Amino acid sequence: MTLDMLMVLGVIVLAVFLFASEKLPVDLTSILVMTVLIVSGILTPTEGLSGFSNVATVTVGAMFILSAALQKTGAVTFLGSLSSKIFRFNFWVGLVGTMVLVGVASAFVNNTPVVAVFIPIMLGLAATNKLSPSRLLMPMSFASMFGGVCTLIGTSTNILVSSIAVQHGLPALGMFEFTKLGLVFFAAGTLYMALVGVRLIPRQPAEENLTDKYRMQNYLTDIVLEEKAKSVGARVADSPLVKELDLDILEVIRNGHRLLVPVSDIVLAAGDLLRVRCDIRQLQTLKDRMGITMKSDCELHDTDFRCEELLLTEVVVAPNSRLIGKTIKSSAFRNIFHATALALRHNGQLFNTGFADTPLKAGDAILVEARRENYEALKSNNDFIIVSDIETPQYRKSKILPAVLIILGVIVTAALGIVPIMVGAIVGAILLVVAGCITLEEAYDAIDWKVIFLLGGVISLGVALEKTGTAMYLSGKMIQFLGGWGPVAIVAALYIATTLLTEMMSNNATAVLLAPIAIAAAKAMGVNPTPFLMAIAFAASASFMTPVGYQTNTMIYGVGGYKFSDFLRVGTPLNIIFWILATLLIPVFFPF
Repeated sequence: MTLDMLMVLGVIVLAVFLFASEKLPVDLTSILVMTVLIVSGILTPTEGLSGFSNVATVTVGAMFILSAALQKTGAVTFLGSLSSKIFRFNFWVGLVGTMVLVGVASAFVNNTPVVAVFIPIMLGLAATNKLSPSRLLMPMSFASMFGGVCTLIGTSTNILVSSIAVQHGLPALGMFEFTKLGLVFFAAGTLYMALVGVRLIPRQPAEENLTDKYRMQNYLTDIVLEEKAKSVGARVADSPLVKELDLDILEVIRNGHRLLVPVSDIVLAAGDLLRVRCDIRQLQTLKDRMGITMKSDCELHDTDFRCEELLLTEVVVAPNSRLIGKTIKSSAFRNIFHATALALRHNGQLFNTGFADTPLKAGDAILVEARRENYEALKSNNDFIIVSDIETPQYRKSKILPAVLIILGVIVTAALGIVPIMVGAIVGAILLVVAGCITLEEAYDAIDWKVIFLLGGVISLGVALEKTGTAMYLSGKMIQFLGGWGPVAIVAALYIATTLLTEMMSNNATAVLLAPIAIAAAKAMGVNPTPFLMAIAFAASASFMTPVGYQTNTMIYGVGGYKFSDFLRVGTPLNIIFWILATLLIPVFFPF
């Protein structure tokens, strides 16, 4: 083993630790890995930066635009409306029908916008039909992964693995080369969820009111200031209520009208009705405090927060949000987003108070009160996914047909080999902008730049593995232990290794790490590397055991009221089923 190989192994250990621990954002970790490889001299600057011009990186960027165009025109929402109609027949028919619709859509467009559109639809169905939302959201998320593995463009990992194959002199993977095994996974996964998986999901109560869902009745109350109250005449921010009792004053209502100036700047007057957030002990302190009258002990509901100017909504921190790692306080949430955070679901727990200093994660659900004039800005902000939409979204329905035809053209030309998938995706993105299906600004916003930087940086690790001979060394060790069992054992080992790594870190990073090793192992054994690459591609995109293993799981984590153990309980058997299927069928569909 050379010094360069030792250094690359050290970088791999560091990368896996940082990806798994989330000490740094994944995109920053990726760039750090690339920088270390360049500064150490293992890679030249050109080699280190090659990931940003890689076919996979460019194609994935263009695919984000294609997916966003379908969302902006309302094509994906149309599938959601179909799902609502299917549920009228029967819960199980509706569940399976929804999984099929989500899976089919996810086979051709990025599954993040698909799931983002379906989340509020599923929550609405749960409330209307008195169903547990947790029994709808997890099957929907899993179905998006079932569909994603069916085509080359169904997931960025498939595109990435194909690109790595081309870099090593192998033919690119075809558009529908994944489909045979993908459909088996789709059928097996849907059958498992319908017969077993849904029954393993704890039932969450179906609640129509967000105030009920977030248990706000125990933490919100209305008080009235009497003339002798010490806070009369003081600004809210400087009042004894805030300074001494540490109350969070959400609204000030004077003479029956909400004051819409910033709450902290309002000068309090006798007779003001204040809506405050506090815990039980603070409530008791309030009752004993001179100059304050408890309005009542009545329960507050959504309608108590809504008027012509104010709206109550639920948002999820998006996978690419700038808020990740920040807190409500440090992000100046109220000032920047012109909204008030009332409650937080974080790591499977509900926080009604004391969450202002909690570092936010992707998938955290926040109960938010916002003015109507600021609601559209909140809704269009890429930091959030609105999951309880107050108003019907406006779509460019006249552009649905052009958008569908353009994307169909991208798929057909790539499948027939008329143009490479990268060229087709770029041309398709340009045509969608020219046709008015999506604006140029929306196209820029649609690209998940964290994924682009993740890919651009982490691809350099694959280059280093190949250049230094580390991939060949590691593959040799794997063959030494498993080679006697034949290539099928290598397929099984690569699948399970990819599955376990993907549950802890980025699926794209896992693919970049293992694909060169798989190709080196195939060359050493004198067999076709495609089965090994397929094991990695399928395993990296079928992550069910944790809420952080795949971004759609992250999106439903908080809003579905799940615990970490829920994913383990439902996802572990499914991962084992897919591992067995992959081990048995990959050699059949992709001979050695």
